Amino acid sequence: MKSSHIALILLLAVLLSCGPVPDQTAAQQGSGFALHSPEVADGGALPWDYTGDDSSATLPLDWNGAPPGTTSYAIIMHHIPPDGPAKWYWVLYDIPASVQSLPRNVRDVGKAGNNSVNRDLGHAPPHSKGPGPKTYIYTIYALSVAPQIDVPQAQVSRDVLLAAMQKHILASAELKVVYSRPEGSTGGNPRPP
Repeated sequence: MKSSHIALILLLAVLLSCGPVPDQTAAQQGSGFALHSPEVADGGALPWDYTGDDSSATLPLDWNGAPPGTTSYAIIMHHIPPDGPAKWYWVLYDIPASVQSLPRNVRDVGKAGNNSVNRDLGHAPPHSKGPGPKTYIYTIYALSVAPQIDVPQAQVSRDVLLAAMQKHILASAELKVVYSRPEGSTGGNPRPP
């Protein structure tokens, strides 16, 4: 066997012993990009104050670990009921890359899209209609460019924003919260015990 064939076989053996080459998806997942709230841990109960049964405030959020090349952020809050399409409660985009947190009842940061509760601009709080706990998902997207949207701001839904961001998402991170309306509540009730 020629020495060039032996060298090729040895090189192939070394490459195979190194394991698979990670793809971009795996790199994004392991990027360390994370979304948090000082008010609730991931998977925890959404505090009453941030629901439609109380003050309807927006949840304070903070994030870290955005990948290099991030020029803006977008946030979507949604819920997927077991029997229907996704409902969205908050669409916020054009958040500058210099912003790393949103305070309670954020104002004047980014642009608000509509919500599926009343189709108005801005945040709509969860009301958790029906029995049992519901999971609401906050997702932040780190974007390589700000989304180019060709419809009026009042028509920017979850689907419109997702389509505009599709090829520009560098990484995303989620925060899941759970809310269960107290039994017999119809909204506006006093705080639960």
